[in-house]
Order: sequence, then C-alpha cells, then structure tokens
Amino acid sequence: MLFCPQAGSRTWQRIRQRGVFCVNVLAEGHDELSRAFGASRLDKFDGVAWSPSPLGAPILHDALTWAECSVEAVHPGGDHAIVVGRVRTLGDCRDSGPLLFFKGRYRSAAPPPPSAETEVVDTLLAWPRHTDWI
Repeated sequence: MLFCPQAGSRTWQRIRQRGVFCVNVLAEGHDELSRAFGASRLDKFDGVAWSPSPLGAPILHDALTWAECSVEAVHPGGDHAIVVGRVRTLGDCRDSGPLLFFKGRYRSAAPPPPSAETEVVDTLLAWPRHTDWI
C-alpha cells in the first residue's frame, strides 16, 4: 500500500512513530465519516467506533474492509512523504458497495439504471499516435 501524507501531518507523525497503519475502506453511506477524517481536527477518532488491529492500528467498526500495514519505506516527495507499507493482515470484506469520491462528489459504484444514457469514450483519439513520439 502507498499513501502520501503532508510532511507536517500529525497523523503521519503518529504513524511514523508507531511504524504501522491501517487502511480502512469506507462503505457507501459513510460520507460524513469521510468528511470528518478529511478535516483538520486534533482527534479524528473522537466519537468513532474502532478496535485495534493485530499490530494496534485502528480498524473502523463499519469499514467495508481493511488492510493492516507496516511502514516499509519512506521517500521524500516535496512537501509530502511517499510512504510504502507492507500488508500484514487483511480484513474480511462486507457485502456492501465502496464509498467513492470522484470529480468533487461522492458517488455510487452501483451500475446506472438501464434508462441512463451510455457515454462512449474513444481513448485512441485522446492519445498521440505512436509516430508522434518518434
């Protein structure tokens, strides 16, 4: 797993000190929980039900699934760090859709209704031809 925290992030300082982190995959309907973790608050876990993973990282009770990782490598990335984690434990996956955030909005992974207009994207027209690279 890879993530890129801001270099001065309090959360990143805690993770770096402990050497472990847990990636919690949120389920559909967890919009408010996502916003709460995206805000700069002192205690992001205040009022959130969680339990420790085998290595002690927080697993959110209603997470769709989770992956517990140990910090494997840290690389400089300007005002961010590039953190590479080795997956140590995986949680079971609940039967629900994932929370998606795309183009500034929360979205559903459910297929569109049959009446929805189909969008066709021709990626061949969007990319330069091979001869343009030579």
